[in-house]
Amino acid sequence: MYLKELEAAKRAAVMAGQAIMEIYESGDFGIESKSDDSPLTRADKAANRIIVDMLRERFPQHAILSEEEQDDRERLNEKLCFVVDPLDGTKEFIKRNGQFTVN
Repeated sequence: MYLKELEAAKRAAVMAGQAIMEIYESGDFGIESKSDDSPLTRADKAANRIIVDMLRERFPQHAILSEEEQDDRERLNEKLCFVVDPLDGTKEFIKRNGQFTVN
């Protein structure tokens, strides 16, 4: 069940990871602060854009909850909701210690 969704999510995560690594290797992180003072980088934004755009285009009927976007509580009424953390470990990314993932 949901094999198409799983495959698309995996592809989106890989593509986001590639974008993250390009930024990681460039050293130009474009660090900002969110309202809770946690960091937000170009990599967070790029990965989020790749994942969310790909999932919305392919599965407009499903909800998406992303750490980098405003929550739409209508997701609670949907049969399926993708949960996205485009760059988990932003502080570690900034420290350049390699301890970060795409979720």
